[in-house]
Amino acid sequence: MALGAPAAIPRTAHAQPAPGSVVSATPLDARLSLPGAASAHALSYTTQWRSGETTTATGVVFLPGGTAPEGGWPVVAWAHGTTGLADDCAPSRNPRSERDAAYLEHWLSQGYAVVAADYPGLGSDGLHRYLDGQSAANSIVDLVRAARAVEPALSERWTVVGQSQGGHAALHTAHTASERAPELDFRGTVTTGAPSNLELVFPIGFPEFPELPLDGLTTFGAYIFAGLREADPGLGLDGYLTDLGREIVDAAGSLCYDEMVDRYTGVGIGDLLARPLGDDRFPVALADYLGVPVRGYDRPLFVAQGLNDRVVPAPLSFKLVADLWAGGAQPRFATYPTGHSETMAASLPDTTPFVAELFAR
Repeated sequence: MALGAPAAIPRTAHAQPAPGSVVSATPLDARLSLPGAASAHALSYTTQWRSGETTTATGVVFLPGGTAPEGGWPVVAWAHGTTGLADDCAPSRNPRSERDAAYLEHWLSQGYAVVAADYPGLGSDGLHRYLDGQSAANSIVDLVRAARAVEPALSERWTVVGQSQGGHAALHTAHTASERAPELDFRGTVTTGAPSNLELVFPIGFPEFPELPLDGLTTFGAYIFAGLREADPGLGLDGYLTDLGREIVDAAGSLCYDEMVDRYTGVGIGDLLARPLGDDRFPVALADYLGVPVRGYDRPLFVAQGLNDRVVPAPLSFKLVADLWAGGAQPRFATYPTGHSETMAASLPDTTPFVAELFAR
């Protein structure tokens, strides 16, 4: 099959297409590509929400320059950070930020193909369910499948690398990759600034919710509430919100991150809440939705954390790593004197040889 041509999807009269089936593949607009990419294609493909319901997702595959090595280009699956919930916020529809472009070009320069999922609902059907890690993980694994169906120069060997929201998605991917796609050769995971243990923070609730010195907390909270409301309608989330809270959570479905921050500067997360979140139902629902697995990993993990991170504070990651060790994962953990975004570049001297070791196994 030629690159850019939609792949045929085998169907029976009533069968759903298999996860990772290609719906379409077209050359990516050059304005949305990376300077270091020899070619780039936008894909749509089938995947699943955490419920098992089939949906369509979108993403991009970038190839490095040169000739593929024997066995094909090893694959780095990139899991992106927060952009928003609306289709217009999908990374494949926008030029990559300077930070992300430099980071992805680094992996291309190491001789890896990069596949970059948007996650379900970002640029595809349904509302994106922010920090629904299992749905995002499904889309990451299934994009690797779809990219290999379109581009035969890709190896079956792959890793996942994620920042912030994408670090959360990457941990879920690491937990499910071998079981979800046993035909592939999953090697391991890198995360930077991965949020975890948020389910322990949010149920503090109104009126005790402290004014924490964290960047973007109200926007992140609104995205979480909007995603949880979509994933669990029976929770009755609107009943926990003030009128202003409902306005902001509704706006979260249409405004990308920078727009949300600009519009609601000065609004504290406690202003969204009309009643405590610590009742019998909410903490259970939130933990199921947000929680990061701490047992059952079968491949190496590298967890990087900035000590000056004002988005994902370091104590949350300290607990995550302790729980991962207790669960038998034995992650490699490194801290850096950096903020949230800066940890990506600061960790490269450590994560680059780590990924090389994964592919050398």
